[in-house]
Amino acid sequence: MTRAVNAAGVALTEQSEGLELTAYLCPAGRLTIGYGHTGPDVMPGMTITLAQAQDLLAQDLATAGDGVSEVVTVALTDNQYAALTDFVFNLGIGSLTASTLLSLLNTGDYTAAADQFLVWDKAHVNGQLVTLPGLAARRQKERALFLTA
Repeated sequence: MTRAVNAAGVALTEQSEGLELTAYLCPAGRLTIGYGHTGPDVMPGMTITLAQAQDLLAQDLATAGDGVSEVVTVALTDNQYAALTDFVFNLGIGSLTASTLLSLLNTGDYTAAADQFLVWDKAHVNGQLVTLPGLAARRQKERALFLTA
């Protein structure tokens, strides 16, 4: 059974992604709509309603959350689960699976794991790995949520 992402987690993803009701190309060149939804169902020129955007987000967060539940072996608070789900929503389950963040978390070192969110603030731009302010801000928010009791 899929664990629900709490309101703070949904708000974090909504704020970080922004809302676009018409399909657009994201910086990575992928057709995107709603709150960062991508996939074969997104077509050029497509428009959706706010309700549809919220439904797509709920589905995408459920998928990301299922990935979190599969790879995390320690107990998580609702806020920890929400922060990790946002991370996976943004970067994919492969990034979490191969991360030091997950390794530290699964040994029970929650504090060191939280600090690892901050490592994931870079992207390739014009062939160079650079820190992006938007990613840095998102990782700070994920870390803060993860550490909130």
